[in-house]
Amino acid sequence: MPEPLEQDHGTRVAPSGRGGCAQTVGPPGADCAALQSEVEGLRAALSSRPVIDIARGILIASTPCTSRQAWDVLVAASQNSNVKLRDIAHQLVESFHGSPLPPATRCALHTAISHTRAR
Repeated sequence: MPEPLEQDHGTRVAPSGRGGCAQTVGPPGADCAALQSEVEGLRAALSSRPVIDIARGILIASTPCTSRQAWDVLVAASQNSNVKLRDIAHQLVESFHGSPLPPATRCALHTAISHTRAR
């Protein structure tokens, strides 16, 4: 296999593979760091997904809304309170099990539900 071609800014161009297209390869370790970051983000998303789905179910059961509207409520509450959606969902699920819902989250959810109903 031929060596990658060096360019003047440190980026290497790998020889073309089966598809015939050359791939740009960044500095050593950059691809690994980017992939590691992506893997961590995907793991966080996978671990928080069940809690988000349960929170959507709670909203559907407690307010007359569709699954899409429940999602929109969680997104709006997250954006308006500057709290991650997974944290809003976790707080809502915990409140269903008896923990008090933080006042800021309660207000953000109430506002988001009101706006969703008004549409």
